[in-house]
Amino acid sequence: MSVPVQLKNLRREFGSTVALDGLDLDIAPGELVALLGPSGCGKTTALRIIAGFETADGGELLMDGKDVTALPANRRDIGMVFQSYSLFPNMTAAENVAYGLRVRGTGAAERRTRAQELLDLVGLPGRGGHYPHQLSGGQQQRVALARALAIRPRVLLLDEPLSALDAKVRLSLREEIRRIQLELGITTVFVTHDQEEALSMADRVAVMKDGRLEQCAAPSELYERPSTPFVAEFVGTMNRLPGTVREGGVVELFGRRLPVHGDVPGVGVEVDVLLRPEGLAVGASAKGGGGGGQDATVRVATFLGATTRLHLVTDSGVAFKADLPSWEAGELGVGARCTVTPHENPVLVALR
Repeated sequence: MSVPVQLKNLRREFGSTVALDGLDLDIAPGELVALLGPSGCGKTTALRIIAGFETADGGELLMDGKDVTALPANRRDIGMVFQSYSLFPNMTAAENVAYGLRVRGTGAAERRTRAQELLDLVGLPGRGGHYPHQLSGGQQQRVALARALAIRPRVLLLDEPLSALDAKVRLSLREEIRRIQLELGITTVFVTHDQEEALSMADRVAVMKDGRLEQCAAPSELYERPSTPFVAEFVGTMNRLPGTVREGGVVELFGRRLPVHGDVPGVGVEVDVLLRPEGLAVGASAKGGGGGGQDATVRVATFLGATTRLHLVTDSGVAFKADLPSWEAGELGVGARCTVTPHENPVLVALR
């Protein structure tokens, strides 16, 4: 089976700015891949090249094994949803959905049937006669999604489609987009700067930095086993704690020796240990066995429902965060003394 979308060594420059610097990425049939990264990392440029709105300066774009690098946008059989909805204000919802079919010469009866099917699919039954100004932002984005799907595209592209919506609508619509994508089995590329959005929706998340791919993996792998310090700190919350490399490919942190995944500097090298807040046990004494532990003082305790986040500082001034179940945090208020012990899971290290 051919791969629906393949990006091979794509390059794109805007003057002296390198937007894409040799980007390689394969997207499997029916997969939803999120392109995630900070502003200016190249994720939107990559999406626009797939859509045909930008031309690559180098490399290849393959669709179903065929080179479409020079193919015009209107011949790529792609559906696209933009951040700004981009609906025609003088057309009803149904007419907006049917627009692509009309351009392709589809008959009126088939257009009406298909538009109604898609409006039902995106949760807007009975709204086909409404104009965009009569719909909420979330409803307009549903119409835009239905319009993109109406032509039965091979690939669906979503360019930060939820960023203009409020939090509650954004949460609801991202669940709907994922449901529809799975139901249709359509290959999808989703651009976002929101890590929670990417982790909750995607089969794989491609983290980009400076026009290059840092890591592409399933959300759980990306979170639990980041391959670079940038990915580790960009996805989720991460502590940087002072440690020392010891013999045997381990690093010593807070009196405990931890295995290292990824590159290990030489023995005796002082490094930063990258450790998530939930990777620390906090209590009146060291937990988990094996000895070790670091005394610390609670500076802030933030209740987050099922968990509580403690902002801690050691006697030597090292500040960090630790998450623990709220039922364990009852006596660890501001000013409380405690012992912090890292769990014995593999960690990533970075040179200072």
